[in-house]
Amino acid sequence: MVDATNAAGAGRGLIGLLAVTCGVAVGNVYFPQAAAPAVAAGLGVGAETAAGVVSAAQFGYAAGIFLLVPLGDRVPHRRLLVVLLAVTAVALAVAGAAPGAGVLLAASGVAGAATVVAPVVGPMAAGLVPASRRGLVSGVMLSGSLGGMLLSRSLGGPLAQWLGWRSPYLVAAVLAVVLAVVLARVLPVTVPLSGLRYGRLLLQPLVLLREEPELRRSCFYQAMVFGAFSAVWTGVALLLAGPRYGLGAPAVGALALVNAATMVCTPVAGRVADRRGADVVSLWAMVGVVVSAGVLAVGCVGGAVGLCGLAAGSLLLDVAMQSGMVANQVRNYGLRADARSRVNTAYMTCGYLGGAAGSWLAARVYGG
Repeated sequence: MVDATNAAGAGRGLIGLLAVTCGVAVGNVYFPQAAAPAVAAGLGVGAETAAGVVSAAQFGYAAGIFLLVPLGDRVPHRRLLVVLLAVTAVALAVAGAAPGAGVLLAASGVAGAATVVAPVVGPMAAGLVPASRRGLVSGVMLSGSLGGMLLSRSLGGPLAQWLGWRSPYLVAAVLAVVLAVVLARVLPVTVPLSGLRYGRLLLQPLVLLREEPELRRSCFYQAMVFGAFSAVWTGVALLLAGPRYGLGAPAVGALALVNAATMVCTPVAGRVADRRGADVVSLWAMVGVVVSAGVLAVGCVGGAVGLCGLAAGSLLLDVAMQSGMVANQVRNYGLRADARSRVNTAYMTCGYLGGAAGSWLAARVYGG
């Protein structure tokens, strides 16, 4: 997109609105986790089927990153975001009115694919501000995503329990409609710089990985750090539910809420990246990950001391991971102004692959 044309329209109000949009969109992937028990009871299906609804949304999201996010370089952002939110709203409404598990699974997959708004908004926001503010803006977008994830998990369960399992889906559908209407009115016009056909557009993330060494570096950093992050949270969940603690899922949720402080840290990391460079923040992030490993090891002691170690270590790990992500995005958005969405597709795909590998490895190590 044409940065110079768009920069003037990106005031604090617009940046805040885009952060809220990220939060609402990301929340659509996570509230089904909290609503799953109510879904099972309401539809009279087993826990595995209810868990399948969660997986459908997550697989849909992964497909959306690959199939839809690259369109951010080809389609005007306002049109793309409004269409994605509209499709998300329809899919969520269908899910909320689903007569059975089959329709719910299909609608959840479509909603997951269409709600890839945050990966589109990130590159867009980077193009709306000068290079000297990209770190701060990336941190604000990430804070919005984190807030949406935490709030959707925290509110989705109680809402489903009090008003029925359909209510979270219908509330999320209404929020998507509201955001689509607001964004259609306030988003500035952006001009796509890429004229590639859709098929070639999908191949471009691989081409960019081959051509851009700095992108490969960011992808490597994110895959390693997010792999460590996923491994820790998988292992912590197993540890807390195991014989050493015997606490179960509520304790994992409480531990995750402690890490809400990360929302405050990401804009700070962004400011540092703007002033001192992305590599400085990346270095601090890697040091933080290594130190957090030592603190988390205290969790093996058990008891109150172990819980304190897990809380402090997981918080440090979260701050390091999110700060490193801000640094990587600042580095990535400075590479190719005409291909930021495709760059983001390559980056997020590598990060998710690293996270999946970390979760798998943690489960194997714990079980072995």
